[in-house]
Amino acid sequence: MPNPIAYLALALWPLVVAVLFGRMRPDRALVYALMLGYLFLPEPPAVFDPPLMPPLNKYNMPAFAAFVISLWRFGDQGSWLPQSGVGKALLFTFVLSPVMTVLTNEEPVFFGQVGLPGLRAKDAVALVLQQFLMILPFLLARKHLATGGSLRELAKALMVGGLVYSVLMLIEIRLSPQLNLWVYGYYQHYFAQSIRFGGYRPVVFLYHGLWVAFFTMTAVVAAFGLWRSESGHDRAKLLMAALYLFVILVLAKSLGSLIFALVAVPAVVLLPLRGQLRVALVIGVLALGYPLAKGAHIVPEGYLIAQAAAIDQDRAGSIEFRFDNENTLLERAYLKPVFGWGSWGRNHILDPISGQILTVTDGRWIVTLGTYGWVGFLSEFGLLLLPLVLISREVMARKGENVSLLVGPLAILLAINVSDMIPNGTMTPITWLLVGALTGYAETLRAERLKVVQLNTGLRWRSVM
Repeated sequence: MPNPIAYLALALWPLVVAVLFGRMRPDRALVYALMLGYLFLPEPPAVFDPPLMPPLNKYNMPAFAAFVISLWRFGDQGSWLPQSGVGKALLFTFVLSPVMTVLTNEEPVFFGQVGLPGLRAKDAVALVLQQFLMILPFLLARKHLATGGSLRELAKALMVGGLVYSVLMLIEIRLSPQLNLWVYGYYQHYFAQSIRFGGYRPVVFLYHGLWVAFFTMTAVVAAFGLWRSESGHDRAKLLMAALYLFVILVLAKSLGSLIFALVAVPAVVLLPLRGQLRVALVIGVLALGYPLAKGAHIVPEGYLIAQAAAIDQDRAGSIEFRFDNENTLLERAYLKPVFGWGSWGRNHILDPISGQILTVTDGRWIVTLGTYGWVGFLSEFGLLLLPLVLISREVMARKGENVSLLVGPLAILLAINVSDMIPNGTMTPITWLLVGALTGYAETLRAERLKVVQLNTGLRWRSVM
């Protein structure tokens, strides 16, 4: 169980956020408040659980504190909502669709002798608040990270965060994952899953070693993006930082994150901006395509398992286990396809005697689909992928001119993050920072473009005859 230090760290973090906003520009303060909270605060079960509210933890408390401080300091300066009608529709559906989920799940469900309660009005309030807290980093980033300079702040923070975290990672690679136990008094995951290839996979203060490796991959791509966009004397330092982080990524012992880096880094280093955005769009479409194909039963599972078995039997067994669980959970989701099953584990299969949950949800997509149905899934993944479309449209309209060169690397990172939500649940505050920053910057570019069009239209020669 978490020790008092864990709860003290959570309780004091709003003060840290206030100090950051008091001493830094809003964009830099926002990025570091959320990123440092994600990297260093304790994982659940270290939470505060107030009545009639979702638990407050490292994933939503920093954003909530930043939201309150932003309202207090900046008031209603600028809009909090996306400008596009599609963006507004996706946002409101994402936040409010749990109301319909509750209204369609008022009946209890039974598994033999075990029953789960029906959902009530208090569940609707809690789920809507949970969705609102989850989306706060997006709203904050869209408001404060909507310029090219802010995109650079975000990329630089990711690189710096990776460099700082690498020291802690090296400690755990050498000594085994112990930092969370030493500082917060508990181990946040199964220790056996940190043993890989005759050594240790670092976990530090995150949920799992895969999360650490994925964050390191984002730091690698951000560092190479900064190096590509830099023209001054700092290029050599940025290249050294990028190469060092790549070595740390290899030591993190995650094949998936390493493959992502091997796809993203060449695209960032070699392709022009528009080419990078095409790569991001392709990755995003493929990520969205898997759940849709899975729902249509056209994923060649047998072929994929056979190909994996030719490489590694253990990996093939893992993939088969994942497919079996996804199929079971999909069958369960089909019983409530529109708005899902809601909370209290109603989307799972339970043991009819002990009540133990028998199914395993790894991918974010199957969690969302089972909990909030296709409406919730499409609104969530639509919000995640919409900025790729918006920013690509604006960059193509400008033919890549007068656009931040960091748009491409950050768009690729977002697309990769969405694709990683197929096998894993790597939705973090950093995910929503990327979504909000790219959405805000795309809207800034669009406003500038429309202003120029209106100006040119106003100056156009007109006949008086």
